[in-house]
Formats: sequence, structure tokens, C-alpha cells
Amino acid sequence: MTKRILLVVLVLASMTGLAEAHPGHGAMGFVPGFMHPFSGVDHIIAMVAVGFFAATLGGRARYAVPATFVAMMAAGGAWGMAAMPLPFVEIGIMTSVVVLAGVAVLRWNASLYAAMALCGFFAVFHGFAHGMEMPHDAAGFTYALGFMAATAALHGAGLVIGSLMAVKALPQA
Repeated sequence: MTKRILLVVLVLASMTGLAEAHPGHGAMGFVPGFMHPFSGVDHIIAMVAVGFFAATLGGRARYAVPATFVAMMAAGGAWGMAAMPLPFVEIGIMTSVVVLAGVAVLRWNASLYAAMALCGFFAVFHGFAHGMEMPHDAAGFTYALGFMAATAALHGAGLVIGSLMAVKALPQA
């Protein structure tokens, strides 16, 4: 079953380049920012995988890993808004889908700091892609807040799924 899920994730991830997930945003503001992560399978898989990964690690990772992702995504957004170059952004995003889904599905037993570093690294690419396209005004700021809130919500969904699967896997007494 795990191999089948991983295969589906890899197939979906291979299509993210075709979707060009970050061609521009059009409308700005909190609601469009909140809705954007739900508009692409790349976002959904990566964000839910972070939460799922955190749930499988348990303990402090349940909040530290998703919080690191959101914080580093914000840092990446600031980097993009500053118009400083970051190579291979779309490749970084696509790779994040495969790697984050892989570590979640395969239940990699990483240390807390390794998990935070991995998720934070990939978060920079997600944030950068949006930061370089956002205006430097209130609409861009509220868009970023919406995007971060939706990202946290998707992490929460992954935490719930991972927690429910862990409860289901507990041995019966």
C-alpha cells in the first residue's frame, strides 16, 4: 500500500511542472492569498505532507516542524520581494513535493532538527515564488497573511490525518 501511495505522489509531482504553479496571482488580498494553496496539487501535497510528517515524528515536532515551514516560507517571500536571485525555484518546489511526501509516507524517523531543516529549506522556495510576484503594498501583505494561514491549515490537516493513522495503527489491548 505504501509503495502505491508513493507512486501516486511521484506521478502527481511529475505533473507540477506542466501546471506552472506560479505564473502570477492576479487578485491580491487575504482571501485570494488564502485560496491560492488550494489551487494546485503541488501545494496541497507538500503542505499536508509537512503536517503528516510532523505527526509521525510526534512530540515537539507536531508544532515545531509546521511552524518552521511557515516562518521560512515568510522569509523566502521576503527574499523574493527583495528581488534577490534564487536559482531553481520551480525545481525546488517540485522536489519538495516528492521529498516531503516521500518522508511522510515512508515515515522517516528524523531528528527534530533534521525535520525542521528539511521542511524549512523547501519552504524558502515556496515563499520565494510568491514573494517575487507580490506587490510591495497592503494587498501583497494581506495576500501573504492569507497564504500563510492556508498553509498552516493544510499542515493542520496533515497533522490530523497522521494522528488518526497513528491511533488506528496502535495495537489493540
